Amino acid sequence: MVVGLLGSSMTCSQDSDFGELPFLSIEPVIDGSIDEWKHIAFNDGLWDLQRVKKASWYHPKRNRLNVEVSEDTTQIDLSASYYMAWDETYLYLAAEVRDNVNDVEEENHEPKRWYYKDAISWFIEAPKDETAEKFSLGDHSFAFVIDTLKPDYGAWWRHGTATESYVEEPIPVQSVEYAIKMNPWNRSPADYILEARVARSLLVPEQGLDAGSITSNSIGMMIVHCDPDGGEYGGHLLIYGKGDDDSTWSEFKLSNSSDKQKQDSHAK
Repeated sequence: MVVGLLGSSMTCSQDSDFGELPFLSIEPVIDGSIDEWKHIAFNDGLWDLQRVKKASWYHPKRNRLNVEVSEDTTQIDLSASYYMAWDETYLYLAAEVRDNVNDVEEENHEPKRWYYKDAISWFIEAPKDETAEKFSLGDHSFAFVIDTLKPDYGAWWRHGTATESYVEEPIPVQSVEYAIKMNPWNRSPADYILEARVARSLLVPEQGLDAGSITSNSIGMMIVHCDPDGGEYGGHLLIYGKGDDDSTWSEFKLSNSSDKQKQDSHAK
């Protein structure tokens, strides 16, 4: 359940099964600075391993962070705040991340192996249903590798179809825009802000629906934040879900209220 407002951001409890993604009446510039919409977006605070350990979806084999021999354990390993919103055309996704190592290399590279690199992926089921599935029609993963060179695999789409469970391909260039700003707080070269938008039309292309058809429906969502720190597979945090089984993903609704309405209501 949504429990209130923090600043002007929609929030929910850390172990909630329901949240609201606010509607944006402004169109943000995707430049790695989210100041124009972060106070409007859904955000429920700072996430790190200690907070994830208190959540119902925590499992030690899935949620872990690497500690390398040469790693300075006095530094922040990984913590992040995530922001989500939407408008008629896009889902807006962002994260402010404090990290100690930027790792986007691996020995056995394949374009689909974003989870072996520093990356954040939003797993989305649209619309959310009660059937337990491991990627089928309606399930999506939109992953962003934290590489400022923006390789062709830097924005990746895993999705299911009516006939295939795992289709792996770049997010179509006409359907995505993203920016990465490294070291935004002059604290660590590995800190970053990720800002992205993905066309909502990708969520329903095979169901004969247009993007507006999911505005009143709930979606399932999980965030997978990968942080290998030099390890071959590395570590990652799962937030709002337990893995590929979409029945474990938390439920969110695309709110029809505009950001101005929310701000006016909060001001009262």
